[in-house]
Amino acid sequence: MKAKSIFGKTPEEVQNALEASLADGFNPTIAVVFISVKQDRKAVCEILSHQDIDIFGATSCGEFVNGHQSTGEIAILLMDLVKEAYSIVLEEIGTLGIKEVAKKVANSALTQFQNPSMIVCSTGVTPAKELFEGASLVDELSEALGRDKIFFGGMAGDDFTINETTVFTQTRETNHGLVALVLDSDRVAFSGMAITGWKKLGISRVVTQCKGKILYSIDNKPAVDMYLKYLGKGEKTGEKDFDVLNELSFEFPFITNRENSDEILIKSPMGIDFEENALVMDMEMKEGETFWFSEPPSFDIVEEIINEAKDVKTTADGDADALLIFSCAGREPALGPLVTMENEGLAEVWNSPMAGFFTYGEFGRAKNGQQHVHSTACCWVALKEK
Repeated sequence: MKAKSIFGKTPEEVQNALEASLADGFNPTIAVVFISVKQDRKAVCEILSHQDIDIFGATSCGEFVNGHQSTGEIAILLMDLVKEAYSIVLEEIGTLGIKEVAKKVANSALTQFQNPSMIVCSTGVTPAKELFEGASLVDELSEALGRDKIFFGGMAGDDFTINETTVFTQTRETNHGLVALVLDSDRVAFSGMAITGWKKLGISRVVTQCKGKILYSIDNKPAVDMYLKYLGKGEKTGEKDFDVLNELSFEFPFITNRENSDEILIKSPMGIDFEENALVMDMEMKEGETFWFSEPPSFDIVEEIINEAKDVKTTADGDADALLIFSCAGREPALGPLVTMENEGLAEVWNSPMAGFFTYGEFGRAKNGQQHVHSTACCWVALKEK
């Protein structure tokens, strides 16, 4: 399989980049499109459709290809994969619910191929402007597909407005659903990993009062006070305009182990409920759950991710044909220039054209782990036609 990545600040620039990529006889069958909500999705889809290129797309919180990272633009990975090796499925949730939609996508994949794997993008925000329940989707899809089946992907973004996200194909789109690029694993090799790199800080803590995503107390002390004071922001406890999400959450999430496992799970405070004097988390926490605060991010995070990718590559058959990266929207503000080094480093390891976007949540398997939704993770998948 041959692949090329292109980008543009406008549909016109995408048109020019596409024409340049086709000049040597390259004939892509599919385009993976990551695009800002500020852009004209319809115009970009028409440009690609005019060349009879299938589309798997999601809106972003920033997008990137080899040598170029942007916000508010368009990033595309073009692949000339044989049409018999893939299919694209889009399903709206509507009144069906996540479980029924997951079953429909899984049944379609299993009907199409005996051994399917998938790239999956869901919307990131519900019509009620709440974060999409990625954990429910991953659990239901894993159950419907079979726990041995592999999928990677992420939740669409909207340039951090948390208003409306979209996934789309050539002819359809939805603001509450998912799109899946279903691949025949007998034709396309699939190597990937979800990894965070954050390290534990200090002693473990215990959730002593919590209801769903609302965290009231840690070690029998108010959660808001514990979090802010421990990180040197105690004077901000009573300030209702203090932005926990942008000031602390990206750099200092919570680290916990998954139940009955050594696998790391990151959970992040999204804000403060001042009426309840509680932290609002991005994922549910349970009373009695043990966790750690985290150290500030450092260059070690990038080194760990690149080294793990190198280890995976040693068991793979040479370089990849293409690489997709789903990186948490929080990694860019937390890591700064290091996030670019991370993305470019992965592309160099696999020696392949790459495209990716910053997400509202990531889907994939951690090292020696199961399929899960992640927070603040870098989730990558390398593809190679057999």
